[in-house]
Amino acid sequence: MSGLKVLASGRPGRGRLYVNRPDGLAVAWYDRRANRISVLSDDQREAVLAVLRPYLSGDWTIGPPPVPSRAELRRLHLPPDRDLAPNRPGETLLGELAYGAQGGGRARHRMRRQLAASQRTGAELDLLEAEDWRVVHDVPLPGLGLLDHLLVGPPGVFALRTVPGRRQRAQVGDLLLTVGRTAPAPDPRWIRRAAARASRALACPVTPALSLTDASRVEVAPTLRDVLILQPPTLATTLGSLAPTLKPPDVESLFTTARATPTWLPTG
Repeated sequence: MSGLKVLASGRPGRGRLYVNRPDGLAVAWYDRRANRISVLSDDQREAVLAVLRPYLSGDWTIGPPPVPSRAELRRLHLPPDRDLAPNRPGETLLGELAYGAQGGGRARHRMRRQLAASQRTGAELDLLEAEDWRVVHDVPLPGLGLLDHLLVGPPGVFALRTVPGRRQRAQVGDLLLTVGRTAPAPDPRWIRRAAARASRALACPVTPALSLTDASRVEVAPTLRDVLILQPPTLATTLGSLAPTLKPPDVESLFTTARATPTWLPTG
């Protein structure tokens, strides 16, 4: 079979490699952790091996896939241009900076600072994938903007907004967040709205969270109880200490829904 393409799922070097037909449908996938190729039809074995061979290493195996879950079936029919999983942290900002963002030097400086914070938080979140967590970066929320990170793991689903701490004191209140001497920003209110939107889209509870990077000190109002405050480099430890509420099939099902662009688009 000609025209097969190899597309990565998830972060580079970690997720599966899917072999897709020109129309976007998958015919096979390579699980790099298990070092196994799953082929949907045996007559496609040689063509699949031909395109995957540059990516193979060690003692790999090939054969029919295990009985697919509902999540896997939905993933197989998700066109690559509708899949958010390959997004890198700060994907949109990277594009805007690369192709000439609007605004002057100060605006670009703020964008680079925001990008660095998002990349630092995203790198820590990606490490959690080894512990059966899943993460989607740059989730579009029409009318609200971009959600920096959506995290799905054993303790549940989390909507994360990244805030650069700029090596200054950060004060987090019920409605506003202040970093240093800058004007207070409505980040707590925004992330609540974003989590509520995600909760409706995924039909499950979503916890709002703020990730404060490089703050010299973080002061949280004692009345703020519904927004989780995270700080790299203890972010992964904090999330990993939370009590589990989801089983692995639930995590995969929610991740499959979250990675599909149509999940986040208005209906009707």
